Amino acid sequence: METSTKHTWRSKLHEIIYEADTPTGKLFDVVLLIAILASIVLVMLESISAFDAKYHNFLNISEWIITILFSIEYIARIVSVKRPLKYVFSFYGIIDLLSTVPKYISLMLGGTQALVALRALRLLRVFRILKLARYLGASNQLANAIKASRAKIAVFLFAVLIAATIFGTIMYLVEGEENGFTNIPKSIYWCIVTLTTVGFGDIAPATPLGQFIATIIMILGYGIIAVPTGIVSAEYTKASENETGKRLITDEEVEQLKTVVRNTQSCENCLAEKHLDHSHFCHKCGHELHHD
Repeated sequence: METSTKHTWRSKLHEIIYEADTPTGKLFDVVLLIAILASIVLVMLESISAFDAKYHNFLNISEWIITILFSIEYIARIVSVKRPLKYVFSFYGIIDLLSTVPKYISLMLGGTQALVALRALRLLRVFRILKLARYLGASNQLANAIKASRAKIAVFLFAVLIAATIFGTIMYLVEGEENGFTNIPKSIYWCIVTLTTVGFGDIAPATPLGQFIATIIMILGYGIIAVPTGIVSAEYTKASENETGKRLITDEEVEQLKTVVRNTQSCENCLAEKHLDHSHFCHKCGHELHHD
C-alpha cells in the first residue's frame, strides 16, 4: 500500500512537471516561464552598474528567490523520474544545473581576488534562457532539420573556406603589403569578412584590380548567405512532410495534428515525449504511461 502511494505521488509530480495537458501542468509551465524571464531581466539589470548600485539589495533578494525556486524544480525533476541520472546528464538537466549553481558558488568565493571569477560565474545564469527551449514545440523539429543537414552545411562551409583561401591569396598578390594585405592569413581574414558582408573597413583594396575582385567577392557573399538557409529550409520541409504525409496542410489540420496525433505526455522512465493520444505505453521503452 505504501509503495502504491509513493508511486501515485511521484507519478502525479511527474505529470505536473513534465507534461502540459493538465491544468496543474499548464500552471507550472506558466509560473516557470515567468520565473525564467524574470531571472533574465534581473541579470541584465544587474550588469548596469548605476542600477545595481541603487537597487543591489532588491536584485540580490529577487535572485535568491528565483534560485531557490529553480533549485526546488531541479530536485523535483530528479525525484519524479525513475532514472534520475538520465535527466541529470541530459541537455536540459545540465542547463538547469548551470543556471542554478552560480548563486550558491558565490557564497563560497570570498575576497577581492575572486571577484573576476565570481563575475564570470554570474554570467552563467544567462543559461536560463535555454530553459525556454523545452517550451517551444517547433524547436525539436528545427533542431532535427539542422542535424539532418549538417553534412551538407559542412561541405558548404568547407567550399567557402577554400574560396576564401584562394581569393585571399589573390588579393595578397594584387594589393601587397603597402595596402594593408601584409600576409596571406590577414588577406584570408579580409576575404571572410567581405564574403559575410560584415565589412569592418580595417583593410580595403586600393588598386582598381583589387577593387574589382572585392566587388565580385561582395556579390558572391549575398549568394553564399542564402545557401545554408535553403539547405535547412529544405530539411525542415522534408521533416514536415514525413510527419504529416502531405506537402501542404491547412491551419485547421495543423491544430488537429497537435491535439489528436501527439500530446505532451512524458514517460517517467525514459523521459520520451510526443506520444500518440490515448497511448497506454511509451513508444520508446514500453513503460506504462500515467493516466488519470
